[in-house]
Amino acid sequence: MKGAIIGDIVGSVYEFANIKTKDFPLFNEEECFFTDDTVMTVAVAGALESVLDMTGNDTLAEAPDAVVSRWALKMMQSYGRTYPNRGYGRIFRRWLNDRHPHPYYSSGNGSAMRVSPVAWFAESLADCERLARLTAEVSHNHPDGICGAQATAGAVYLALHGGSKEEIRAYVDRYYRWDFTLEEIRPSYTFDHFASTCEGTVPYAVQAFLESESFEDTIRNVVSIGGDTDTLGAIAGAIAEAYYGVPDELWQQARAFLDEGMDAAVDRFYKYVNPETK
Repeated sequence: MKGAIIGDIVGSVYEFANIKTKDFPLFNEEECFFTDDTVMTVAVAGALESVLDMTGNDTLAEAPDAVVSRWALKMMQSYGRTYPNRGYGRIFRRWLNDRHPHPYYSSGNGSAMRVSPVAWFAESLADCERLARLTAEVSHNHPDGICGAQATAGAVYLALHGGSKEEIRAYVDRYYRWDFTLEEIRPSYTFDHFASTCEGTVPYAVQAFLESESFEDTIRNVVSIGGDTDTLGAIAGAIAEAYYGVPDELWQQARAFLDEGMDAAVDRFYKYVNPETK
């Protein structure tokens, strides 16, 4: 979660002002902020925590699909209403405030930006894919909305469990086929409709991770290509955290942008999950 939040905060400055360089200050104290990516990531984590509390089980492997879906919807609406002005898309904002919300066949990257916590709770890759689908389809029930969530969560899961970059690439390649380097796309990749879809985001975020040398380098790669930088940062940052870990210095800088509620939610998440034993 820390990796997703750092990527979101760093990328928040450049979403509508893309730059094409890795040479930039990570945190701009006057302009950085946490966006809907952070809010919804925390909401998904809260949903999974609530399912564990309600069922009394140690894992989510046997949690009924309907229960997971119900809590995902409930927590997303709760957090979304608590943090209403964080850059939500128009249709999703309406969904957040709907008394009887229904999925609206979205292929947008919102399903992928929020999904990373499921990898930390999952008992297997198959369980991870199931949980990713359930957190996606309450709103983003388009096939690509679901694929984006599963590809992202699976990549984080593999990274958490010692998967190599080659294995992570091969896994995501089951969902998306791509053949480009960051250098090749940097001049032309921009924030347009395609870049706001899962297809136009997930492979690009994964490539930013694959070409990185460290957690920080992953985030710099993301910003340097442009596009939907906060969401790219949330996705790539989540994978990079699982693979490299997060330098505490960077986390302390990032948490300064969170309020008490968000900070407490992050602490609560790490009390539920222990990457050394998962």
